[in-house]
Amino acid sequence: MPIVYNKNIDDQTILAVWKIQESEAELTAGLQLKQHEVDFLSSLNNGKRLLHWLSTRLLLRTMLNTNDYIDCRMDEHGKPYLKNMDYEISLSHSFDYAAVMISKDKKVGVDIELMKEKIQLIKHKFLSVDELKQDNLDFSVKGLYVCWCVKEAIYKWNGRRGLELKKDMFVKAFSLEEAGEVEAIVSLPDGPQGLTASYFQTSDGYMLAYVMA
Repeated sequence: MPIVYNKNIDDQTILAVWKIQESEAELTAGLQLKQHEVDFLSSLNNGKRLLHWLSTRLLLRTMLNTNDYIDCRMDEHGKPYLKNMDYEISLSHSFDYAAVMISKDKKVGVDIELMKEKIQLIKHKFLSVDELKQDNLDFSVKGLYVCWCVKEAIYKWNGRRGLELKKDMFVKAFSLEEAGEVEAIVSLPDGPQGLTASYFQTSDGYMLAYVMA
């Protein structure tokens, strides 16, 4: 299994990225699937969606370093959780990559995306008027993907439906680097909260961002 990135963010938190090169059969062989999971997989069309589901679960199992069955489920908001282990988790995938973040003591969120030029055409859909007015916000393709991935990571970190990327999150202007940090503010039911998100680019055109708090 080609894990191309593995980082201990702190003593309790790990982020890993895996390049998907295996077949469905190879991925399935590394998992202990229960009948409800087999039934779910049978509803998916063969292709990337199936490989993404399998690869995130296999990466999760590898990171936890266990041969035990991992009961990974989705709650009523669509947030993944482990029924039989005390970890906060976040999953993401895009084309040839899968990313997983786990923590024992913090909420986490991760998002990975293959960068495409067309994001220039939709920036107004996820950036507010006030964000777009910032003179030193980077509006290049890479800069926009930082904003997009940071907001998606925050959405997953929060883990509740109803949060809107454009309305409820504000990304402060930043200087684009190969890897860096971005300050953001998210409006939550109990008030605004400031978050620091981290991001990095891969050599083959992907952007990844993550947040923990």
